[in-house]
Amino acid sequence: MQIHFWAACLQLATLYLLLGVLFRKLRTPPTDKNKDPILGLDRFQKLYGASQTHSFLSESYRRFQSHGATFRAFLLTSERLYTVDPKNIQTILSTNARDYCIGQSRIRALRPLLGGGALAATGKPWKRSRILLKHGLTRIQAVNYQLYERHFTRLLEKIRMADETVDLQELFFSMTMDTICEILFGQLAESSKTSGCDSPAEFCRDYDQAQAGALHMIKWGRLTYLSPLQKFRVLSATTKSRAFVKRLAQNALNTHESEAMDKPLPDSLLKQLTSDTSDERELVDQLFSVLVGGRDTTASLLSIQFHILARRPDIWAKLRDDVAALNGKPPSIQEIRRLKYVSSVVKETLRLYPAVPRSARVAVKDTLLPTGGGRDGNNPILVAKGQTVVLDLFSLHRNKNTFGDDAEEFRPERWDGIRPGWGYIPFGGGPRLCIGQQMGFMQAMYTTVRMVQHFDRVCERDPHEWQELLTFTCASKHGTKVALHPDPAMLH
Repeated sequence: MQIHFWAACLQLATLYLLLGVLFRKLRTPPTDKNKDPILGLDRFQKLYGASQTHSFLSESYRRFQSHGATFRAFLLTSERLYTVDPKNIQTILSTNARDYCIGQSRIRALRPLLGGGALAATGKPWKRSRILLKHGLTRIQAVNYQLYERHFTRLLEKIRMADETVDLQELFFSMTMDTICEILFGQLAESSKTSGCDSPAEFCRDYDQAQAGALHMIKWGRLTYLSPLQKFRVLSATTKSRAFVKRLAQNALNTHESEAMDKPLPDSLLKQLTSDTSDERELVDQLFSVLVGGRDTTASLLSIQFHILARRPDIWAKLRDDVAALNGKPPSIQEIRRLKYVSSVVKETLRLYPAVPRSARVAVKDTLLPTGGGRDGNNPILVAKGQTVVLDLFSLHRNKNTFGDDAEEFRPERWDGIRPGWGYIPFGGGPRLCIGQQMGFMQAMYTTVRMVQHFDRVCERDPHEWQELLTFTCASKHGTKVALHPDPAMLH
């Protein structure tokens, strides 16, 4: 009997040791160690410094180069995982997407502005938001080239009225704001004009300030500090932004319910949503989510792309060749799909400078990532319930295993035949894939084609190298200051 007892003890001890080894393998990716082992204040100081010098993304990329595709780091006693491994990203966003949520910190930061909209919701509220938006956008998302041409014409007028040097970033943000507002509300934002109180232009300014406050909270979490004056300004801007959209939503509801249809509501997402819901707050929430997703992403993409093109006359010449067969005419949907080099330039811009360069998910239960653990980095990783995993698209898209040794170079030709899979996700992936990705990509394509048709040269007028400007998206800190030389054939 005693022999059996000690044999059982030996078996339990062996099992304990084996489980310990397995646990260490599952839980030990490389660690970005701090000099301050308790709070990691040295890490915070370094990241804050990088943020202040507009080099946060470059610092993050350097960390992946030092520690590999997946590592962990500690800050203020909390542990985070960071990954750019395509297998892990696919697991988080798609395969095991139900094991993760966007996290309460993001919800708290976005809820005042977006309410229960898709970008600030999870679970059943998110599913309802997704269905509403997908239903509404499907009915209006036939690519509207007349809409794009109309807003490009307005952009062209502003360029021609400007001095020799023009900041295209400012104009692109104005154009995309007007475009998305016409899609959402059936009216222009007129964001370049200044007028009275509660005007569309004032709404644009309030919205910019409100989203800046939300981003600050997302970025620094528990370390967020806003002075009483800053808090008042952000709260005021948020309240006024939502009030503006609320008035438009109320007008839509009144028109929809009225029997007198002598002034029908313009075709818009707002009009489509009123067929699915009469809840005024829900309308405002959904519209704001589309506004955030549709305005800044396309403008940021175009701004950075033209910052690059102003320094690459060789690429501009190839773009001119690609659109030459159009003979200066606005492209149709079939024609624009045949412009392979234009498409490659847009894709390459999104690769090196994804509009949303970082994302994060929080585990809702204990779960596993398929790779990155153990000494060799090939073992699974245990992700504990409540742990945050940061997905760095800026670094993911620079992976030399996916894009070759020249992954840090801007080379559109690489898109001839390449299939990067989960190594390239500028619009996210899985259930939360951007609903409006096709709309944004096509407006970027259309605007690029028309700019190339109208100008035979674009020259840089800013001595600065590109530096990040991180808001909800990634833009250029110094704008996109260029000189544009009109094509004589298009001057009529």
